[in-house]
Amino acid sequence: MDKKIALIPSYEPDDKLKYLVEELHNNNFEIIVVNDGSNKKYNEIFNSLTPYAKVLSYDENQGKGYALKYGLKYIKNNYSNNYIVVTMDSDGQHTVKDALKLIEYTSNHPNELVLGKRIRSKKTPLRSRIGNSITRFIYHITTGVNIYDTQTGLRCFTNKLIDFLLNVDGNRYEYEMNVLLASPREKIKLTEIEIETIYIDNNSGSHFNALTDSFKIYKEILKFALSSIIGFIVDYISYIILFLISNNLVLSNIIARIISATTNYNINRNIVFNSNKKVSTSLFEYFILATFILILNTLLLKLLVSIKINAFIAKIIVELALFILSWSIQKKIIFKKEGDYYQKV
Repeated sequence: MDKKIALIPSYEPDDKLKYLVEELHNNNFEIIVVNDGSNKKYNEIFNSLTPYAKVLSYDENQGKGYALKYGLKYIKNNYSNNYIVVTMDSDGQHTVKDALKLIEYTSNHPNELVLGKRIRSKKTPLRSRIGNSITRFIYHITTGVNIYDTQTGLRCFTNKLIDFLLNVDGNRYEYEMNVLLASPREKIKLTEIEIETIYIDNNSGSHFNALTDSFKIYKEILKFALSSIIGFIVDYISYIILFLISNNLVLSNIIARIISATTNYNINRNIVFNSNKKVSTSLFEYFILATFILILNTLLLKLLVSIKINAFIAKIIVELALFILSWSIQKKIIFKKEGDYYQKV
């Protein structure tokens, strides 16, 4: 088997890190621990690891992503090819048994990024259940890939993925999210393997925040929503101006829709999705989608009203449903970047 390397980013750990390192050493791991700017009072713990592990340190806390990439750079510069890296958290939530399970699979699938999948149970803290559920849904509609545990820190890969991982943006918790977002674009298959679910003290040691730490995923949809709002404002203002000038209701509405659709198209293409697809192709597809959405919007609205749903509530329901549909089609088809790849797991 290839050389086994455990990479552990750590910020102000307790004795659970010592037990983890000792067990990894007993299972013939090379161990890299990155002290992510912990207070000096934790030096005793880190010093106790030196008989078993290489401890890398710097003075100021930089974040988990920075620590992971700091360790990856060390591994790249100090180890020859044909090794497998498993990243583990230092708080006792990952077992050596599960790390070995991921390594065994990775040794036969060297081009994949392997993720430890924790199954939700009644013992799972509420904030973890909510955070993972929200992020799982947003991640799926953003990439088209199904990942059950988007927050797992137990990940395994070979030296083939080192350069890719070093080039992913992010220095704090969002780095791990960005890796999941970037993998499909780089045609890297994501595979999940079930592991033991361990939460210590109701996961009180976790720094994950369901809102702020998931923002790197949410922001694309927020940009899309903002683009839609801008399109509505442009449409409404254009309609008012044109109607005041021409006093022609139909003509003003048609021209206003053309202006707002053109504005929305350019914002989505160049800012929201940053597409490199040929303009003539994406513009034609966008026109087809806009026409389809308009027709579907009208039909659904009439249907809901016909079954005695309040017209104002029906409008909200239809707009929300078609918002998600429009987002997905534009993301995966119209403004899909050349080279995008969606691998079902």
